[in-house]
Amino acid sequence: MRAKLRLMVLCVAAWSCLPHVPAHAIDVHPTAEQIQTALDRGKEAAQKRDSPDTFYIRFGTTDDRHPGGFLITKLGGLSVMATHMALRGLQTSEADILQVLDGLSMTVSAVIFGNVPNFADDSYMVLDQGGTTIKPVTVRSDGVAVRSAAWPESPQFKAKVVASFNYEDFDPKVNTTITVFPANGGEVKFHVDFSKIH
Repeated sequence: MRAKLRLMVLCVAAWSCLPHVPAHAIDVHPTAEQIQTALDRGKEAAQKRDSPDTFYIRFGTTDDRHPGGFLITKLGGLSVMATHMALRGLQTSEADILQVLDGLSMTVSAVIFGNVPNFADDSYMVLDQGGTTIKPVTVRSDGVAVRSAAWPESPQFKAKVVASFNYEDFDPKVNTTITVFPANGGEVKFHVDFSKIH
């Protein structure tokens, strides 16, 4: 595993002579150049004192009253990790990098709203790609929601639903609908074009 990482890092120098072509879509098998760029972006963010969550791919809304969320890709995960480590004055280790690169699933986190404290308990999430439903490997949700910014008005509560999807189960280059099904009924949909993620 270490030899694999060293080889990728050594290839960065060779690839740096080639013209840069920006990557679009979710990179399941990033190149050495993409890996180094992600790590460098994380270090730069730490120098600027930017939050590691700037590397999350956001969808929906970002306010405190409407549904939204984010997903974390492998390259985004590397940048997040590099930022965390640099903010602590540490270097990202080869083992840490390999753990992210060897990850088999992508994490998707959504914030949804309801009017009772346990509305999100046992919620579920799926991806839909052109009529094909992709089920998650794992799903967890807040058993007890917290008060929303609208409290005491509706919606009174907000909760997180987090799911992991195997990379081999979905197409990382197409329009995708993320659907969250709260346990008490209904659904919340988010449309994300995976091909435009970079």
